[in-house]
Amino acid sequence: MRIAMLGTGYVGLVSGTCFSEFGTDVVCVDKDEAKIEGLRNGVIPIFEPGLETLVKKNAAAGRLSFSLDLAEAARDADAIFIAVGTPPGPQDGQADLSYVYQAAREIAAVLDGYKVIITKSTVPVGTGREVERIIREARPDADFDVVSNPEFLREGAAINDFMRPDRVVIGAESKRAQDVMAELYRPLYLIETPIIFTKLETSELIKYAGNAFLATKISFINQMADLCEKVGADVHQVAKGIGLDGRIGRKFLHAGPGYGGSCFPKDTQALAYTARANGAPVSLVEDVISYNAARKRGMADKVIAHCGGTVAGKKVAVLGLTFKPNTDDMRDSPSLDIIPILQAQGATVSAYDPEGMEEAKKLLSDVTYCTGAYQAMEGADVLVIVTEWNEFRRLDMDRVKSLLSAPLIVDLRNIYSPAEMAEDGFEYLSIGRPLSAFMDI
Repeated sequence: MRIAMLGTGYVGLVSGTCFSEFGTDVVCVDKDEAKIEGLRNGVIPIFEPGLETLVKKNAAAGRLSFSLDLAEAARDADAIFIAVGTPPGPQDGQADLSYVYQAAREIAAVLDGYKVIITKSTVPVGTGREVERIIREARPDADFDVVSNPEFLREGAAINDFMRPDRVVIGAESKRAQDVMAELYRPLYLIETPIIFTKLETSELIKYAGNAFLATKISFINQMADLCEKVGADVHQVAKGIGLDGRIGRKFLHAGPGYGGSCFPKDTQALAYTARANGAPVSLVEDVISYNAARKRGMADKVIAHCGGTVAGKKVAVLGLTFKPNTDDMRDSPSLDIIPILQAQGATVSAYDPEGMEEAKKLLSDVTYCTGAYQAMEGADVLVIVTEWNEFRRLDMDRVKSLLSAPLIVDLRNIYSPAEMAEDGFEYLSIGRPLSAFMDI
């Protein structure tokens, strides 16, 4: 089979590369000449573990190529994927679908023979119908089907998520389109991946519903962490105790500073907008959105309180800037809320992140960016762990204590033991794990 992937952002590049790894001929198309030229020379515009190796391998094998010419890419393609951005729109979280609809118009202009046109971008319910209307209006003679095939890729684990997914969701309403999609995903039959065929609207809603549910789980355990701090309970044990219930599950029950990234913030907002627009508001999701925004800001208050009620004139060392480890993505990261608040309260900030500092420099000003974790700590009055990169999990605590001007640590990811940190002489604050929860054990 041969496919054209329109868009070389996170979803398009990862999906196109993984399809080529399955043996499909893939042409990734983009309008950004510099990006296409870079990809042709092996320059990967995003950080994703394993992606660079796969791109170079499949490009060398001739299965993966990059082009500026949609017409050429689409000519021999069996399927054309739309994998362009859908950022938040100007009003109340509405998704900006202008790139998707422009892609539909450009595809209409080059259609030749039967094609399956697949929306891989995360789009609200009804988008597939509008894509079909746009193409049909421009090319009433064209032979095509529109399919919804949402992505479920976690940044930092996207290659494995594509190669060994929990499920594949396909909104395809003609037998012809279903057959093309079944052939495209045939390599996954070998590992018995569940493939769900639905109508367009159902497929589109599955993506949003899934992300909203996971965002709700995160917010729930964060609220339980707040309660644990008040009553002397341990949120790790609470999460384990409820997560072993098969009806609940253990994933996404890790207390922290709130969710961020490219998916949960915009997808929950887009779902809430769609629900309001259709007269079926999802109040639970609305509450999750409000709570998560407040929680990220509240993390700065925890740092200030741990510093005796003020950070004026103090140096704060921040480890981790991205919204999660194994990515350089800064979108809606908690650090973007925490650091400006600390600065507004008179603190100076030194920071280190293994992959995210170049992106952070575009979004955070007056921060001293360091070459390593220990350099960031030099002379700091408090250490704040914002992102749980592996290299932060086993810091030399004797060295940490010697570098800090005061033995204060705020761990927003709970990667250390409160009891052990107390034994090491640190005034240690984590999330939902007061020291009193461990004193009698």
